[in-house]
Amino acid sequence: MTILVAGSDRVDAGKTTFTVGLLAHQDAVGFKPRAGNDFWFDHDDAVRALSDGRLYGKDANRLADASAGNHAPEDVNPVHRLWRPAPGKGNGLLGQSRREFLVDRVGEGFVVNGTVSLPEEVHENLPLSDAVVVDSLKELNDQTERRYLPHLRALAERIRAEDRAVVESYSDIALPIRDLEFDAVAVVEPRRVRIYDGARYAKACEVADSSVHDGTMEKRVEDVVSLLDPAETMTLEPLAKEERNDPEKIASVYGDAYEALL
Repeated sequence: MTILVAGSDRVDAGKTTFTVGLLAHQDAVGFKPRAGNDFWFDHDDAVRALSDGRLYGKDANRLADASAGNHAPEDVNPVHRLWRPAPGKGNGLLGQSRREFLVDRVGEGFVVNGTVSLPEEVHENLPLSDAVVVDSLKELNDQTERRYLPHLRALAERIRAEDRAVVESYSDIALPIRDLEFDAVAVVEPRRVRIYDGARYAKACEVADSSVHDGTMEKRVEDVVSLLDPAETMTLEPLAKEERNDPEKIASVYGDAYEALL
């Protein structure tokens, strides 16, 4: 069984907490095809990974720890992007104001934004001597075809091979990976989860309008679910920090929602 967890809020929808509890409830393996964090807002997390010569975020780390078996964050998250705020006017390489991407980890390699100066911690700790440097959106799109998509296709094969897999999306993007069929979809936001049949959700993704996100055309969750009625809507109770840090406790509190989803 393969389940998708998406969020209808761009920030703090509760996707990862919901996913971690579901992994414990189902004894499943969790995946986050694409992820990112911010060198400013997530500084401690970024520096912790960089100090080991690695690039990953706390979400992928939580999924890896909660998954059945032994997994590193990079095993469940092949593409990770490091961002940084960009004060002032103007748009960066990806056409986003007040935000610029610094470096992507794609599998075990790196793609660097050649139009910005990298923080010292990035230069000193990541093995960037063989990194690909891109100076335009066209070059990044070319690398997406050559490097990013093959890793995502390989991840899709791994997910299909699992008996029980949970895939977490990023931001408020409806579908984080192509060429996968989901049995069920959970759309999470503060206070509730809406549950959808996987095939109906996939059909809605095909016909929903696209919007520009990170330099590519993506489908946003609310544009997709506006075309659907949920099979069920469940209330999500707030969790204390101690509960959020314990997958088994999350599974206990959200057990009814997980049973409805399964």
